[in-house]
Amino acid sequence: MFSISSGEQGQRFCDGLTRRDALQVGAMSVGGLTLADLLRSEAQADTGSSHKALINIHLAGGPSHQDMFDLKPEAPREFRGEFEPIPTNVSGIDICEHMPMLAQAADKYAIIRSLTGSIADHSDYPTQTGFPRGDLQSMGGRPSIGSVAARLHGSTGGAPPFVGYNGSYTGYLSSVFKPYKPQGGELKLNNTLTANRLQSRTDLLVGLDRLRRDVDHTGHMLALDAYTRQAVDIVTSGRVADALDMNTEDPRVRDRYGSQGSMFLKARRLIEAGVRVVGFNWGSWDTHSGNFNHLRGQLPNLDRSLHALLEDLHARGMDKDVTVCVWGEFGRTPRVNKNKGGRDHWYEVAMCFLAGGGMKTGQVVGKSSRNAERAVERPVHLLEVFATMYHNLGIDVRTTTIDDPGGRPQYLTGGRLPIHELVT
Repeated sequence: MFSISSGEQGQRFCDGLTRRDALQVGAMSVGGLTLADLLRSEAQADTGSSHKALINIHLAGGPSHQDMFDLKPEAPREFRGEFEPIPTNVSGIDICEHMPMLAQAADKYAIIRSLTGSIADHSDYPTQTGFPRGDLQSMGGRPSIGSVAARLHGSTGGAPPFVGYNGSYTGYLSSVFKPYKPQGGELKLNNTLTANRLQSRTDLLVGLDRLRRDVDHTGHMLALDAYTRQAVDIVTSGRVADALDMNTEDPRVRDRYGSQGSMFLKARRLIEAGVRVVGFNWGSWDTHSGNFNHLRGQLPNLDRSLHALLEDLHARGMDKDVTVCVWGEFGRTPRVNKNKGGRDHWYEVAMCFLAGGGMKTGQVVGKSSRNAERAVERPVHLLEVFATMYHNLGIDVRTTTIDDPGGRPQYLTGGRLPIHELVT
């Protein structure tokens, strides 16, 4: 398997664990499941087709909501911090002064200022599944939205359905629905192996399988033949490999994303290659100390990269079909701590940034209290965000269930519905 590391803004969090900003794409290691297994399982699940897609961006460590999209200039200084709000191109919406590019594109996104349901879990688990780790733990836990999309929609034929970040949370689903993670090379044929030679090897494998087909009364061997060939087709097509090769992108486009924006650009290119869900971790947001100095360097990079992604999606006509979600595992404390000038973990309220997906953008949903310590108007549970993302992927959370290993149907969002302010 090979890993594509973002090399951006990495740090050791307060829990002592190192979170690498990485995007991993491909198949599992020897002894694990292969792409052929994934494709075969999709067929057995009778998956349909959809061109809707999701880019799920996790701001690892817990972003400071009141220093980004919910500034409180009228609050006492120990709460409001050091940053000032600036107006956006949408009347009545202000965001942080260190994100001027996003301020001029506020019509293209919506801000949730009243996000509730945060979990005391320093990982991307909450922003992939929406549930605490203990939920359905005896069954393996809850699956990530990427794994669910892979299970329900399958691949488009030329690309894996789910390209994921470090956490691989398949929960009660089969492990064939993990994010695609190759190791040990590129997704292209090397110079010593031509497509014809690979096809010959595949034919040989199929021929050897015939030795077992006579005793196979279930048809699994015939399926293996077909999906092994599909796995070969994905490698020989080179679509995912091309998407990850930044040398094939216009240098002027790369420059617009900035030196820290390669993951945003790769996500857009992977979606264009046919991937349904792309998720990645970006940045270091666990700011117990030096919160404002750190964000002075962090926010301009996010501003540039995220703005470039939104502009590209609109320019390419992808904004109606591709949803972009940016959030973290929780918020930060309303009061700046005295000794270190930082903000600590806060679970009462957080923020979420949503764009694309055909949603009604250019608005703020919800309101936090004077010092940003709790939701006081229109609390939005994080599972409502998941319901919205599922809706945008063409999955109706009101009627769709997946059976757990015990045969019990499980609803995807525990009964939570999409955010009605954003979707029709």
